[in-house]
This record gives sequence, C-alpha cells and structure tokens, in this order.
Amino acid sequence: MRAEENIAVAVLAAGDSSRLGRPKQLVEFKGKTLLGHTMYKVDLLGFKTKILVLGAKREEIMDKIDFNDFKVVVNTHWEQGMASSIKIGLEAAMAEEEGLDHVLFLVSDQPFLERANLIKLVHTQLTKHPKATYSQYGDNIGVPAIFCKEAFPLLLELEGDEGAKKLTRMEDFNYCTETFKKGGFDVDTEEDVQQLKQMEG
Repeated sequence: MRAEENIAVAVLAAGDSSRLGRPKQLVEFKGKTLLGHTMYKVDLLGFKTKILVLGAKREEIMDKIDFNDFKVVVNTHWEQGMASSIKIGLEAAMAEEEGLDHVLFLVSDQPFLERANLIKLVHTQLTKHPKATYSQYGDNIGVPAIFCKEAFPLLLELEGDEGAKKLTRMEDFNYCTETFKKGGFDVDTEEDVQQLKQMEG
C-alpha cells in the first residue's frame, strides 16, 4: 500500500440479523466467525486505522471476538439502517486519522472475501482516481467499496437503509468497479448458513 495515501477501514457489523434470528457476525465458517474472517483479511493489509461498527447484540459479539487493534464504535441507532453505520464508521475514521484520503467499507457476512479483492479495489482507486471503487458481483455492485475524501460529504448525507450504492445514481459521481465473483453470497437466513456449511470442504 502506498504510504502517502491515508486509507482507513470501517467494518460495518451493527445489524440485528433479524431473518437469521442470531448474530450472523458469529456464524462459523472454516474455523472462524464471519466477522473474525473479515477482520483477519483486513489485518493482512496493514492499515493503521481500523474501525469496527457494532450495534445490535454487541455484548454477545464482543464476548466472542478478538478485536486486536480495531477501534470499536457503537451505533446506538442501528435500527435506522445502513446509512447510520456508514456515517458512524466514517466519522470515527476521520477522528482517528487526520488528513484521511480514503475509507474502505466492508460488511461482516461475505465469507468468500479474500485479501486479493481488497488489494484490487485499493489499487484501482489509487491509480484511476474515481470518487469510489465498488465490488461487482453479477449485475450488482456493492461492498467492499472504497471512497475518496471528495465523497465523504455525500456519505454523511445518506439516510435510513440507503447504502453507498445510491451515490452511483448521481449524475457527476464517477466510479470504478472490480469483480468479486462470490461477493453476492451473504448470510441472511438459516438456509444460507446450511449452504455455507456445504461449501466448507
């Protein structure tokens, strides 16, 4: 990673996993919790500023996760949706890192996330200089995604369950994408968990 670029990471893990009925952050896959897996892949990149946004069931999650050098911030308004976690994660990153240039956002339930996915996103962002670089899976784009500081005010204006994908519909918002083949597999239901178990081999 280029030292002159200040990049922070924010892992958004505040949701209540209502469809699953238990914290998806703690679902196990290949010997790690899904949240632990995401944090491990982030650790491999050596970023200095790492934020973890928790909300629902945070005590249960905090009991079972080793935070290493992630700074934990709590979204007490997690039920308002994704936008509130994006804002809290971004504000925490800006407070930790003066002169922040980029923030890389991740979620905690993408079991097939690899270090290479994150390196590609960061490389594209730093060489092509868009306002953001998103992951693409099939016809969808989403997280992990990295945003430059010009996009920070737009992220802070998001509301409710709006994710940062909304920005791509703005006329002058230039962005890039990087393919993340299995990025569309996330864990929302018990059926997803069972499917994941079958993929462990």
